[in-house]
Amino acid sequence: MAQAARRVYLGAMPRPAAHGLPTRDQILDFITKSDAPAGKREIARAFGLHGADKVALKALLKDMADEGLIDSAPGRAFHKMGGVPKVTVMRIVDVDEDGQAFAVPESWHGDAPAPRLRVMERGRREPLGPGDRILARTEEAGRGHVAHPLKRLARNAELVLGVLHAEGDRLWLKPVDKRERRELPVSDAGEAQAGDLVLAEKAGRPPRITAKVTERLGEPFAPRSFSLIAIHKFGIPDRFAAETLAEAERMAKQPLGEGREDLRHLPIVAIDPIDARDHDDAVWAAPDDDPANPGGFKAIVAIADVGFYVRPGSELDREARKRGNSVYFPDRVVPMLPETLSADICSLKEGVDRAAMACHLTIAADGKLTGWRFTRAVVRIAATIPYEEAQAAIDRASPSSSQRTPGSPEVENPAGDRGFRWDEGLVETALKPLWACWAALAKARDARAPLDLDLPERRVVLDEKGRILSVAPRERLDAHRLIEDYMIAANVAAAKALEAKKAQVMYRVHEPPSREKLVALKEYLKTFGVEFALGQVVRPATFNHLLERIGESDFRPQIMEQVLRTQTQAYYGPGNQGHFGLALGSYAHFTSPIRRYADLLVHRSLAGAYRLDPAADATRLSESDAADLSRVGELISAAERRAMEAERETIDRYVAAYLSAHVGEVVDTRITGVKSFGFFATVVGLGGDGLVPVSTLGAEHFRYDEGSQALEGETSGERYTPGMLLKLRLAEADPIGGALRFELPEGASHMPLRRGTRDRRPVGRRGRPANIRHKGRR
Repeated sequence: MAQAARRVYLGAMPRPAAHGLPTRDQILDFITKSDAPAGKREIARAFGLHGADKVALKALLKDMADEGLIDSAPGRAFHKMGGVPKVTVMRIVDVDEDGQAFAVPESWHGDAPAPRLRVMERGRREPLGPGDRILARTEEAGRGHVAHPLKRLARNAELVLGVLHAEGDRLWLKPVDKRERRELPVSDAGEAQAGDLVLAEKAGRPPRITAKVTERLGEPFAPRSFSLIAIHKFGIPDRFAAETLAEAERMAKQPLGEGREDLRHLPIVAIDPIDARDHDDAVWAAPDDDPANPGGFKAIVAIADVGFYVRPGSELDREARKRGNSVYFPDRVVPMLPETLSADICSLKEGVDRAAMACHLTIAADGKLTGWRFTRAVVRIAATIPYEEAQAAIDRASPSSSQRTPGSPEVENPAGDRGFRWDEGLVETALKPLWACWAALAKARDARAPLDLDLPERRVVLDEKGRILSVAPRERLDAHRLIEDYMIAANVAAAKALEAKKAQVMYRVHEPPSREKLVALKEYLKTFGVEFALGQVVRPATFNHLLERIGESDFRPQIMEQVLRTQTQAYYGPGNQGHFGLALGSYAHFTSPIRRYADLLVHRSLAGAYRLDPAADATRLSESDAADLSRVGELISAAERRAMEAERETIDRYVAAYLSAHVGEVVDTRITGVKSFGFFATVVGLGGDGLVPVSTLGAEHFRYDEGSQALEGETSGERYTPGMLLKLRLAEADPIGGALRFELPEGASHMPLRRGTRDRRPVGRRGRPANIRHKGRR
């Protein structure tokens, strides 16, 4: 009876549309319902696969195993893993300042980092700490999972990253993670010596835990070590396998193919950071000569045609998906693709022919997109121009031009009397039309009023040997905003073009803030005497109006930070929920396929929907990927979060290293957070958070008011609240942990906040996108 039932099931098995290869869901369904071991042979027979399809099945099963969807059983059969198992062994990796524990599955085979689960510790006598192992039951909660401990297990060996130092004749390991407060005695240092950065394995049980060095990484204060710490800590893949490098070399030699639109006659330019390692976008614009579009423009956003070189299912594709994105550090890039592609053949370099995916835009006089089309093209970039040079050129050509945004800084020619390295005739043929078209795009942006948070981004400047020259906020120019608006227009066009064809879209989703976060914001604003109504329909403009009411008050930076924390985390997925921060109904990432896997998927979908494939369907979105976009979106969203944390921690280490030369000095700071044990402050104009322990505030007892987030002296009434400006002495700067510690100087006084006041000075230009940096995580 069971065999008969199985035959009926197999006979009714739905067949995929292309090549006979089943989708991931169909394979999982078959494995789950099969009453006998299901190996590669059984799966191939069930779906009637032969020849090349069986080879493709093998690669697909390998992908599914790597992604944690299936696992091998004895006899080479497969069983379904189903993402996070219902019951699994987990390891505690973090406990936040409120005592909330987070854990990851101890066994995880996915491309992205293991998911972090919130641990529900109700009723436990002994709290869990980092390194503890538990058997836990998991369940979905929102878009994630939570873990319910069933049993505490014995600890396994745990790797820790740290620096060795000597005390007498003994070596100790100081962990780089500032949450690890204990130093560990070293039982076996191998060839490592005091001062070395090492990976070590924990052994033993509390309180007798020791460390055994497993890998020597070098000098922790040497150039490039700070990013190396992050790479190891977060498990960022930074080496390509030999077969991946070989495939990149082979694909780089591919001819561009016939049938590409020839755009080499147009003065298309790439405007990028002066130290850009790759150039994946370039732009061109001109007045539209169509009488039906009076005062309008036509524009082209040319994007590197990465999909032509990175084919679905290839070694390059698997590695790119595992990495999810490139990771950018001050001293290096960990690229998503080998440099043969990312820094050479795919990069839109000046003066050479390059394959591009061209987005042709028709823009009305009011900046609205009225038409778009996509082609595969060949381009020859007229110039790669640093932002500063592009801004200086347009300012020199039109010093009083209305095209410049009021209040934006003028930039001197970075090349000085030597002049620009590129043909200044491009100012007339390329830059001026780009700025004119941007003036129209800016009108449309201002009309939709996206979230306007002008938060500074720190820039670390290194010399040729990797030593720190300066750390300062990155200047925002009109040239940056111009490129942002062209990229946003192309991303919107890509999403809408795919929707018009009812094709698969990997959306960039930014959902509105939750009610819980809005309530928290309301309570926070009360501490500054600022009202915030909850009954209104919340739009980006709601927050813009809030910041306009605050004006240039002393606490404006703190309010902007809190508004940012109120926003949800943007993510990738096939379900369109719009982009709240940009005030857009449809948005997809299309413009950076060299460094983001999501963009590569959008390129493939466009190639299929609009028949742009010059390689006989080889560059289209595969059937299995099209059916599995939700899971792929989760993987690359997790990889993006990993990259953001690694980049942020590395900047903190560079800031601490820069400030280490200023220990003992009094610096201007602003309080960023207050807790019962002290308050955190950041150096004004530089960044880097440091703690002022309450024990250092003197003999007076300070009471913590959670509602107002304030520390208040019981006798003096002295208060320390978020946003307050203080002069503090820098007591310690730890480059390895990225941590600072401050002290209140004797006799120093704080600058009180002006609560409830409205500063009438003019506010900045409205309408800038939320938390957007050039070609960043919009």
